[in-house]
Amino acid sequence: MKQFGGPAIFLDRSNINTDEIIPAKYLTEISKTALKPHLLEDLLLDGKPFDPQAEEMKNARVVITRANFGCGSSREHAVWAFEVNNINVVVAESFARIFRQNMFNCGILAVELDSIQLDSLFAMKGRITIAIDLEKDRIKATSDNPEQEMILCSFAINAFDKELVATGGWLAYADSHY
Repeated sequence: MKQFGGPAIFLDRSNINTDEIIPAKYLTEISKTALKPHLLEDLLLDGKPFDPQAEEMKNARVVITRANFGCGSSREHAVWAFEVNNINVVVAESFARIFRQNMFNCGILAVELDSIQLDSLFAMKGRITIAIDLEKDRIKATSDNPEQEMILCSFAINAFDKELVATGGWLAYADSHY
């Protein structure tokens, strides 16, 4: 089974749209790889540009953010940009419906947590690593700060979407079932 988790990056903002995830000027690219350096390059956090080339972002495998993530247009390119940057989990309070399904179709786990659980994750200090137990529907967040406690959160995903991501996305699922 595919493993989910790794070092986390925090994007403390709601309503991050697909234009901020991958700017529209890159939608003419003919390969997913061409999208890689442009992930989140137009994102603003607290009115300041986000640095997608920061070492923390390059090492991230998990994005933790707020509500309505992936809103805007329904382009698959936004999910592909995460895929080619080895992001395998996005945790948010909610997702735009089509964006969320595109994530599952590409084998990326979309986890919804309530605002209290998200606030607990955002309050953690140090470098945070996320481990996902897909069978038990649990997230374990640990910090490199020895004074920081580990946090466990529960989530729910329907059986079909869980199988989609576990097999690596829609194409891998179809190959194994048809």
